[in-house]
Amino acid sequence: MKRLFKFLFEPVRKPVRGLLAAEWVVMGYLLLTLLLTLFMYTKLHDPEAMIWGRFRVVMMTLALWAVYRMAPCRLTHFCRIVLQLALLSWWYPDTYELNRPLPNLDHLFAALEQTVIGCQPALTFAQEWSNPVFSELMHLGYSSYFPLIAVVTTFFFCFRNRDFNRASFVILGSFFLYYLVFIFLPVTGPQYYYLAAGTDNIAQGVFPDVGSYFSTHQEALPLPGWSEGFFYHMVDHAHSIGERPTAAFPSSHVGVTLILLLLAWGARSLKLGLCVLPLFLLMCLATVYIQAHYVVDVLAGLVSGLLFYLLLWYGYGKWLAKYEK
Repeated sequence: MKRLFKFLFEPVRKPVRGLLAAEWVVMGYLLLTLLLTLFMYTKLHDPEAMIWGRFRVVMMTLALWAVYRMAPCRLTHFCRIVLQLALLSWWYPDTYELNRPLPNLDHLFAALEQTVIGCQPALTFAQEWSNPVFSELMHLGYSSYFPLIAVVTTFFFCFRNRDFNRASFVILGSFFLYYLVFIFLPVTGPQYYYLAAGTDNIAQGVFPDVGSYFSTHQEALPLPGWSEGFFYHMVDHAHSIGERPTAAFPSSHVGVTLILLLLAWGARSLKLGLCVLPLFLLMCLATVYIQAHYVVDVLAGLVSGLLFYLLLWYGYGKWLAKYEK
């Protein structure tokens, strides 16, 4: 207990004077999307709430910075990062609000799926593998997303503290890169598009252009799988609270989970790797099984996840490491 207390509260010898690199990522995304909000002001559903929300994020960030400056220790440092991670789910619906005025592109991606795969796996996967055990495994994989982020972040804080800033920068930076893609690429995924286009059309290989349908509609297909399962209810509850018709291409679930696996590999922790690897494999299947993504989204998630990891991990080492020393 004494060792834990000392680890958490021992004063930092050289505290970072300004914002952390991860916080600068948040501020950069905040400023860019604020400009987009002002530019699209008359087309947005509730721009005042979006602007006010950004003001609160700035105030919370500055408040935690002030606390850290008054008591510079590992705990206050950790709290600064945890706050930004906790706000990721708050930022997510913004991608829908900002791309809502844009025409939907799902018909192009569904057609690409048909060309590449020869069918629509998201339409048939859950139907052909509907037994309760397999269904629960799929929903377990999908629901492990944010817990995995918490596990990897906490691991670096506790056991690889020297790389904690770098790992948190990679995780937050990858999220906001995905969010930027989602804003400018309005693809909703099968759970929304199949309902809007009609599953009969989809089964026959017909993919109508639904235009601006999702600017006023947020209805999705029922979640597939064993509806009595514990993890099924977890995913269903999460979708009912925070899911929006947005963010399908590429799959950030797959991309970020790959990044977590690469972070575990870089940390040379066998235990952490064995924790992340099976859930990563389940995630790749689960995103299609629950109809959140097309297979092409998963493939793009793998490629983008690797690229974002390399960009952010080595970019931090080249440009930002000295700043936070």
